[in-house]
Amino acid sequence: MNTSEMNATQVAGLAAAICGTAEAMGQEISPSTAALMAEDLAVYPVSVVRAALKACRNEVKGRLAMADILSRVQLSDGRPGKDEAWSIALTASDESETVVLTAEIQQAMNAAAPILRLGDKVGARMAFISAYERLVTQARTEASPVSWSVSLGFDPVRRIAAIESAVRMKLIPQEQGAQYLAELRIAAITDDGRAIAGLLSGDVIEPSPRVREKLAEVRQIVEVAKARQEHERRKKAQADRVYTYLRKRKARAAIAMIQSREGV
Repeated sequence: MNTSEMNATQVAGLAAAICGTAEAMGQEISPSTAALMAEDLAVYPVSVVRAALKACRNEVKGRLAMADILSRVQLSDGRPGKDEAWSIALTASDESETVVLTAEIQQAMNAAAPILRLGDKVGARMAFISAYERLVTQARTEASPVSWSVSLGFDPVRRIAAIESAVRMKLIPQEQGAQYLAELRIAAITDDGRAIAGLLSGDVIEPSPRVREKLAEVRQIVEVAKARQEHERRKKAQADRVYTYLRKRKARAAIAMIQSREGV
């Protein structure tokens, strides 16, 4: 089940928004039709669907259709396009590189890897894109949220840079980044490796100047991310309480208005 699914109040509010969007586009949609559309869209976050409705009002010429809304919702799921995905997959094929990639990229690369090992990069790209587009279409049909993970390479410094970038871009949460850093302890063979592992274990090992600089950056990123996450958690909790109250009031008013138009 998608954890972003809407509750009944949000679905009712979305149905009213669909009616309003259709009206703004010179079209009328019955409340029952809008309710059906809202139920189908309920597996997506409210903010994403509302952004899609706004895009439809600005971009669609003609009548509002479910396909117009759904296509815009799906494109906002954070999955890379096929060319960017192939670039990420190629980087991941270098075992020294640490790469952040989606589940669909990983699976599509499994189909392309045997061809790539034969030296046929063109054929590998075709196989990858075919598999990737199929997997993305399936995931979007099932309303599955994008899932990013880190593929750890052999180079410990590149691991830090990739994890740092993933945390900064919010592709993975801070806790997951810390978990990947913890795995560096397994490969702590050199002094630099032991110093990197000591970032979490507390053991003090003197690293090389280059790694020392990277460790300082990682410490700062982890601390800032943790503080930001706590601040955002408190802010979101307060906003959610206000939002729930306002949405309930607005939804009741919207439903009452729709019913009055139909003479219910």
